[in-house]
Order: sequence, then C-alpha cells, then structure tokens
Amino acid sequence: MLPAERHGRITDALRTARVVSTEELAALTGASAETIRRDLMALELQGVLKRVHGGATSALASSSEEAPFQERSSANYEAKAAIGRAAAELVKPGQTVILDVGTTALEVARALPGTFHGTVATCSLLVAAELAGHSGVEVLVSGGRVRAGDLACSNAQATAFFDDLHADVAFLGSGGVDAVAGLTDFHLDEVATRRVMLANSVRSYVLVDSSKWGRVAPHGVCGLEDITGLVADARPVSSLALAVERAGGVIVTA
Repeated sequence: MLPAERHGRITDALRTARVVSTEELAALTGASAETIRRDLMALELQGVLKRVHGGATSALASSSEEAPFQERSSANYEAKAAIGRAAAELVKPGQTVILDVGTTALEVARALPGTFHGTVATCSLLVAAELAGHSGVEVLVSGGRVRAGDLACSNAQATAFFDDLHADVAFLGSGGVDAVAGLTDFHLDEVATRRVMLANSVRSYVLVDSSKWGRVAPHGVCGLEDITGLVADARPVSSLALAVERAGGVIVTA
C-alpha cells in the first residue's frame, strides 16, 4: 500500500474512533508497526493528528486549553454531583483521603457525610474551604503556587507534601481519560503532583464525567493500569470501558 493510501486510512480511522492504537492501524493497513509510527510522525507534522503513547488521536480530539473555571462549574453539574456522591460512598471512617483539584473533586468534598471522621489532604483551596467546618475532618493543604480559578496549588512544595503522605484512597481530577492515552491533564506542574498522589495511595480513582471520555489533554499523567478505576456518571463508551477492565480497573457508576 502506498504511503498516501495508508495516510488516508489512518485519517479515516481517527475520524471514526478519535483515538486508534498503532497495532490497530497496522492491522488496518497491513503495514508494520514501525511503518505506522513513521506515518504518524509525518501526519503529526502536518497537523492531522497528535501522537500519544501507543497510537494517535485526532487533532480535533485534543485541546491545548482548559475551559475557564466558571464555565466548568456549571457544565454537567448534575453528573458531577452524582459522581461526587458515588465517590464519597467509597470512603470509610478513619481513612486518609486525597482530594485532587477540579470541579468534580469539589463535589466529592460536598458529598462527604457530616459524620465522617478522618483526614483529607488536598492541593485545592476550594476543597479545603469546603471541609474546614467539618469537626471530624482534619484538613491538610499542600501549599505551593496557586492557580487562579480552581485555586489549585502546585510546584515542588506541593509535590514534596504528597511525597510524605500515605493515603488510603485518592480521587483524581483529569483533563481527559482515553483508552490509549490514559489519564491526561492541561497543567504540567499539576501532572507531577498527581503522579506522586498515585504512587502514595493504596487505591486511586479518576473522577470523570462523560464530557471527558476519549478526550486527550496535552500532558500525560499515567496509563490506565496505574489507577484502581474510574468513578463516572454512566458506563463509559465501550472502547474506554474495555480498556479500563483489561488494565485490571473497575468502573463505579453514579
């Protein structure tokens, strides 16, 4: 098959699936994985796609900027509130819990029952403020540079804070979750913090409403095999759900 024909098939596949693995493209075109990787490099230079670990995503599926906080706060609110309640049900008394930044993580904080006794560590000033009035909750805040909107703390100070913490469960925000790219985010400093949260938690769940299924943000956080599972407002599309389960993860639906 000529390169132009392969490129056309790759483009068509991404138009349909948005994210396709190198192995799938090799089977589709009859080319070797190495040839496909060269094709993806060429198409990325043309702005047709964006390469991700193990494959590629359509340029339309990627976004280099996150929507403003106020816009995200009102978008999919019912779904986020339901995810917050489902995540809160996974928390047991006496646990040390990590709550990440983001509008959905804030809903988890709001959903924690007033009777909960335990420790909540966060890099979100909004989460800390939400829980500050709970008499049974010890609230720990990472500190660091504060990003406007989400009031998220990051940099080396935040990373060091979570490096010294050992949590029972962590609930993570995301820019997107994809079957091939895994967990991705928009803010590079916060990626480093999130990786330390993952490393120091017994269990870790990504909070993801349907608007983030198949979405690929600029910075990779981890693969699906590195998380315990997803907490979602509904069962994700089949490709993502299958990828999570193949990686040994669980899907908790609100």
